[in-house]
Amino acid sequence: MTRRVYLAIDLGASSGRVLAGLFDGEIFELGEIHRFANAPVNVNGRLYWQTFHLWSEVVAGLQAAARQFGDAVVSVGVDAWGVDFGLLDRQGELLAAPVAYRDRRTRGALERAFAAVSREEVFAETGLQFLELNTIYQLLAVQQSGSPPLECAGRLLMISDLFHWMLSGVAANERTMASTTQLLNPHTGDWSQRLITALGLPRGIFGEITPPGTALGPLLPAVAEETGLRNVQVVLPGSHDTASAVLAVPALSEGSGTALDWCYISSGTWSLMGVETPTPLINDEVFRWNFTNEAGVAGTTRLLKNISGLWLMQQCQRIWRHEGYDYDWHKLMVLAEEAEPLQAIIDPDHPRLMAPRNMPAEIGSLCRETGQSAPATHGATIRCALESLALKYCEVLGYLEQLVGRRLERIHIVGGGTQNALLCQMAADACRRPVVAGPIEATAIGNCLMQAIAAGDIADAAQARQVVRRSFPLAAYEPRPDGRWAAAAERLARQSAR
Repeated sequence: MTRRVYLAIDLGASSGRVLAGLFDGEIFELGEIHRFANAPVNVNGRLYWQTFHLWSEVVAGLQAAARQFGDAVVSVGVDAWGVDFGLLDRQGELLAAPVAYRDRRTRGALERAFAAVSREEVFAETGLQFLELNTIYQLLAVQQSGSPPLECAGRLLMISDLFHWMLSGVAANERTMASTTQLLNPHTGDWSQRLITALGLPRGIFGEITPPGTALGPLLPAVAEETGLRNVQVVLPGSHDTASAVLAVPALSEGSGTALDWCYISSGTWSLMGVETPTPLINDEVFRWNFTNEAGVAGTTRLLKNISGLWLMQQCQRIWRHEGYDYDWHKLMVLAEEAEPLQAIIDPDHPRLMAPRNMPAEIGSLCRETGQSAPATHGATIRCALESLALKYCEVLGYLEQLVGRRLERIHIVGGGTQNALLCQMAADACRRPVVAGPIEATAIGNCLMQAIAAGDIADAAQARQVVRRSFPLAAYEPRPDGRWAAAAERLARQSAR
C-alpha cells in the first residue's frame, strides 16, 4: 500500500496543532507539522476564544502540510474540546467570538434550568453529568442576558463543527461533540426536543446529527487555493477530543463480546476516566455519582466521569512563574518526588479549584480547612495535587466497577499525562491495578484513524487499535503494595462526602 497521509487539526484549550498521520497498511506514524498557542482573552470581563487567530494558524499548518506531503494527503479532520460553541446567522456569518467555558456567565444557570425542568428529567433525557459549563447552561446564560446573537442565530456549531464549516462550507453537528451539550438524547441519537422546548431555546439552531466518519466534501475552493491542498476531503473524526483519544486506546485484552475488562483515562488538562459500552447506561447510580454518557465512535457510548487533571499543576506552574520560579515539568516532578508522600489530600474536583486566582494558595487553604497542614514547599504542593488525582482515579474506578458489574483488570492512560511517570505510578499504586501508558498523542492518532476508517484503509475500531499497538511504544506500571494509599483514600472519601 502506498503511504497515505491524514491531517489532524487538534485544538486544545491551551494549544493547537496540525499533525500528519502516515499509514502504509501496517505501521502508523504521526508527525507534528505546526504548533500554536491557544488561550481565551478577557474583554470587558468576558472570556473569548481567539477564533480567527486559530483559523490563521490552522491555515499556516495546512500550507506546511501541502509543501511536505503534496498529493499524498487524503483528508483532514478537526477535534477539539467540548461544550463551547459559535453561532451562525441565517446567512451563514459568525455572529460573535465563542465564549470560553471557564467564563463566569454560567454561575447560577443550573438553578435557572431546574426551575423550568427538573434535574431528574434533564438526566433521564440526556444521561449526561451536571457541569455548570455544559452547553445547555451556556445557552441559558446567553438567553438570560438577552444577547442579540442568540435571537439572530440560524445554527449552533460546536468548536470542531465551526472549523469543519470553515474548511468545507458545510454546517454539520457531529455526534460525539453534540453529546457534550447535555441536549442530546442518547437513545434516539437526536436533539432532545423536550428540553429545547421546556427551556425556550430556539429549535432552528440545532442541525441534523452527523456520525463520525462522514465525509463533508472537499475543501472549499478558496481554502484549497490558499493552502495548496488539492483533492482533499474534509472528514468528521470523533470530533470531541476524548472520543478520538478513546479510539486510540491500545486495548490489550477483552472479555467475551463487548464486556471489556479495561478502563481508560484520557489525561490532559482534564482527566476523563471511563469505559466503552455498546449502549447508554442511565440509572439511579449513574445519576447519583454524576457520571456521563457521551457518544463514541462506531456507535459506542463512553460512560465516564470528568476529573480535574493536569490543570492543577499547570496553574501552580503559572503562579510560580509570575513569582520568579521558572520550573519546567521535569523540575516540578523532581521536586514532587523529593517531598514526603501522602501528607495532605484534597478533592481535586472541589469547585474552588475550577478557576482560582492562585492555585497553590487555594490548595493550601483547602488543606487547612480539612484539618491538614498546608504543603510547605512547591514540591509538596505538586505531590499533594498528584496524589489527590491518583486517589480520585481509585474512587472513580470503584464506581465504574459497580456500574458495569465486573472487575476492571487494567487501566489504560492515554494523552499528555502518559509522560508523567510519577502520576502513572501513583495511579497504579492507588488503584491497585496495572497501568498501561501510551500513546502520548492519542487524540490526534484517533482523529487520523477515524479518517483512515472512512477511507476504507482500516476496517474498523478493533483493527485501528491493533495498528496502535504495533505502531507506538507503551509503558507498563505495576502496583506496589503500600497500606498508606488505602488510608488516604478514606480521607478523600470523607472530604468528598461533605
